[in-house]
Amino acid sequence: MISGTVIDGRATVPVTFRLPNRPDFSIEFVIDTGFTGSLCLPPEAIAVMGLPFEFEIPANLANNSDVFLKVHTATIRWNGED
Repeated sequence: MISGTVIDGRATVPVTFRLPNRPDFSIEFVIDTGFTGSLCLPPEAIAVMGLPFEFEIPANLANNSDVFLKVHTATIRWNGED
């Protein structure tokens, strides 16, 4: 089971990142009811963690605009599994 907290009316869960040659650390994420299996991170977090770029994917935003999103790779600990 995954446990979280409610902060300012938003449900959050900690996600533990496992990076090579670094200790594990967690970041709190707001739960998105439209979760599609991917996490969104600010570019600054991606740069600090040194996550490798993989490719770009097209996405349609809530305002119906089309954008390309950069996909990076990271290992996380989720529900007891990497």
